[in-house]
Amino acid sequence: MAGAIIEIKYFNTFLLKKTNSSNEPIWNGSFGIPPTIGGYPAVGGSLNDTNSWVIEESRIRGGFNNTNVDYGVKAYIVEEEPNASSRVNSLIYSGIFNSRTGINRTNVFSVGEDITKSTDPANGSIQKLYAEDTNLIILQENKVSRALIDKDAIYSAEGGGAVTSSNLVIGVIQPYAGEYGISKNPESFAVYGYRKYFSDKNNNVILRLSLDGIEEISSYGMTDFFRDQLNDIDSQFAAGKVIGGYDIHNNQYVVSMQGEAKYQTLSFDERPKGWTSRFSYNPDQIFSLRNKFYTTKDNKLWQHYSIEVNRGNFYGVDTPSSIALVLNPNPTNSKNFQTIGYEGSNGWKVNSILSDSTGEDNGTTWTNSFDSISPIYSYYEGEYVINPANNQAVTRANYAATFGTANPPYPRYHAGFTRKENKYVANIVNNSPAAEGEIIWGDSMSGIKGFYATATLSTDNTTNLGGEKSLFSVESTYVMNNGY
Repeated sequence: MAGAIIEIKYFNTFLLKKTNSSNEPIWNGSFGIPPTIGGYPAVGGSLNDTNSWVIEESRIRGGFNNTNVDYGVKAYIVEEEPNASSRVNSLIYSGIFNSRTGINRTNVFSVGEDITKSTDPANGSIQKLYAEDTNLIILQENKVSRALIDKDAIYSAEGGGAVTSSNLVIGVIQPYAGEYGISKNPESFAVYGYRKYFSDKNNNVILRLSLDGIEEISSYGMTDFFRDQLNDIDSQFAAGKVIGGYDIHNNQYVVSMQGEAKYQTLSFDERPKGWTSRFSYNPDQIFSLRNKFYTTKDNKLWQHYSIEVNRGNFYGVDTPSSIALVLNPNPTNSKNFQTIGYEGSNGWKVNSILSDSTGEDNGTTWTNSFDSISPIYSYYEGEYVINPANNQAVTRANYAATFGTANPPYPRYHAGFTRKENKYVANIVNNSPAAEGEIIWGDSMSGIKGFYATATLSTDNTTNLGGEKSLFSVESTYVMNNGY
């Protein structure tokens, strides 16, 4: 009978060892009473010993009769400095991965090769990496750089540059101009086409990185706003963050600055080069997929611009759209604003109109005062009465409802918009205390006195709820005040 030869590739040899201190980290889940053989401890100690026990491989490659490594919790090799080091400003890359040929060496980090690339540690830690064509964009806390991928830049003695292929995975790191970074808010990063958007809390700015370099888009009329909002956010807290995303449906960059107790969500549009809208929603994430725009809130996914949901409905809550504006013609002269009107669609109302703060000096103190309109006054049966049905300064221009219809029989005068020559106009009723010579009682109504007036308009809750409402312009007629 012929004999058979069986080849054994690995013959595993294990050691059971007790660590020196019970406070050491647990290895392989062994803790407490050690294993026993015949009711006695397998390796020293007692049954009541609470030290940690570890099982480890002792022979190199687990080969039969191979050399033993030093006893300890380190497997296979002995390291002189086993402590981990954190290099927050460095990059390290593994072996290649090729799904076509089945090669996967992503778990191979050869210490015999130069597989690390470091940035300037003075610029802080690396917060975000973004690969674009043959460049790798590196965003540190205080600097933005780019590095060549799979090629290196070689410069001639005359100073001219030439790009050639090489075996370098990450090539020369070149910084972008400007002392900008992404701080510690990588969640603010968004990209569309060749434009990248992100925030820099350390400099209190919102930035755009494009072909012409880095530019502060927060400087487009919003410098003070972003300086204050970003300065209030503390990224050390879990709630303090800046979330960004690109709205591919409207082609806008949306950023939400979220602090401990308040938030601001805005959108930037490249076409007018400005911040066009402020939103009432407070998202956890912002992203786009194909031609859809999504946000998440409390582990729920929400699609925006859905035809099945009313406009202004965010996370199941209807919120009216509003706009605040300043009426300021002839800014150096005191005026009396008598009316307010707008061009647009039906369904807008005025929440408030407020003049600038003026005052009176009686010789000892200065008393501030201003003119305003609120609450609602309606003219009925010869007198003005508060209209409790509408909680706004000027009622909606709703020509589909009873109140405010064209040529209403009663009441003859109302504090609402009237359509005239395809414009919506209304008198401004001043509810400030009457002063001699300022108010004419009767069918005429007083206005708002001041150098300028601030008006807030919003959509109502009854006219075409959730439908589209346009607002093209807002105007006010006024007369000049003589003497004061």
